[in-house]
Amino acid sequence: DWYRARWEIELFFLVLKEGCRVERLQLADTRRLQSALALYMVIAWRINRLMRLGRSLPDLPADMAFEADEWRAAFILNKKPIPTAVPALNTVLRLIAQRGGFLARRHDGEPGAKTIWLGLQQLAVFVEGMRQARKMDQG
Repeated sequence: DWYRARWEIELFFLVLKEGCRVERLQLADTRRLQSALALYMVIAWRINRLMRLGRSLPDLPADMAFEADEWRAAFILNKKPIPTAVPALNTVLRLIAQRGGFLARRHDGEPGAKTIWLGLQQLAVFVEGMRQARKMDQG
């Protein structure tokens, strides 16, 4: 059982090292480095957790893991009609991963951590733009 858990740890550190690029941090202060690592560890955990939930509980409502702006943005970015009801988590994850390079062909399986983190980066920028545009329209 411990040996099988090793792969989850490997994936976590892959996201932490390659996705968050923690090895490239050039923080001279130990306290700053610890703070940055704590933040990036939460990000790496979220990406791995989303990947696992999408595979093990694909029909979970997307609003359990994403804000409404986030899951709607996934549909907009992929030029898909926005559903009126909250979609399934796996549907949203696949759309996000497509922004990160996941091809979503019939026999491709489920998206991995890398396509999810790359897609989440695009999603975050787009959601921030949506929110800023909404503020400008209101003010």
